[in-house]
Amino acid sequence: MAAVGASPREAIFAMRAAHQRQQEHGQQQDAHPAANRSPLETPPTSQLPHQKIPKAAQERYFTPDEVAEHNSPDDCWLSWLGLVYDLTKLVEEHRGSTLLLPILKNAGKDISHWFDRKTGDVKVHVNPLTGCVVPYTPEGRFLHVPPTIPRTDWRSASDPSTPWWLDKEEYCIGNLSSKTRKIRIINTLTRDEHVLQVCSEDKLAAIQDRYMNLNAHAKGYMWKRLGTLLDMSLSLEENGVRDESAYFERLGIDEDQWLPAIHLYFSDDLTIA
Repeated sequence: MAAVGASPREAIFAMRAAHQRQQEHGQQQDAHPAANRSPLETPPTSQLPHQKIPKAAQERYFTPDEVAEHNSPDDCWLSWLGLVYDLTKLVEEHRGSTLLLPILKNAGKDISHWFDRKTGDVKVHVNPLTGCVVPYTPEGRFLHVPPTIPRTDWRSASDPSTPWWLDKEEYCIGNLSSKTRKIRIINTLTRDEHVLQVCSEDKLAAIQDRYMNLNAHAKGYMWKRLGTLLDMSLSLEENGVRDESAYFERLGIDEDQWLPAIHLYFSDDLTIA
């Protein structure tokens, strides 16, 4: 283990020695690996609670711009590894804690770089001074992350068995869209025209819900593309409304001038209010 104030060369040798010790230790572990693990080491992936995404959130998608709107302590959303989380409740429960600062600093942003894509857990590294495997938190230690220096009292009774970044059931509210696109919606009755930014994964029903903010009676219309009635249970691509933005970009054409249009035709179904 490298001492405090050790030279970079000594620190490197200490890291190599620590890595060698860890390999030898791993080969000698008995049937109870948890008893041999350092208190600061992250449990193996198989021992971490992997929760499923709540059913209500599985088919819900958000654009990065939508996530960015929730950037305050009273309304704190973050995204990581393709999912969107609402941490407002977590912030409220621990209001005033300095361990919230890295979270609040990144409210409304994507923090995928904090986590290992294979395990979903916080990234780790070997501390060059102690030789311990510890969480890698370059923006500062945050809630539910153990301290860098080994301690026996860091896990208090209030700490959960599942850290917030793995607690999908409590905090996950949907998916982060991998690709957004724009469409024009033209109301043939009122002649109103709006441009919406939507998620490429959205079903037409979800896009209709987004449009409800502009027209509360959107469900009283038939949605058509080039005269063909659209299936509200399918996405734009599945309905044959192709995303040609990449094609326009290659040609140097402004895609906003050629956005696909969806026409709304008023339905005489008076049961829809």
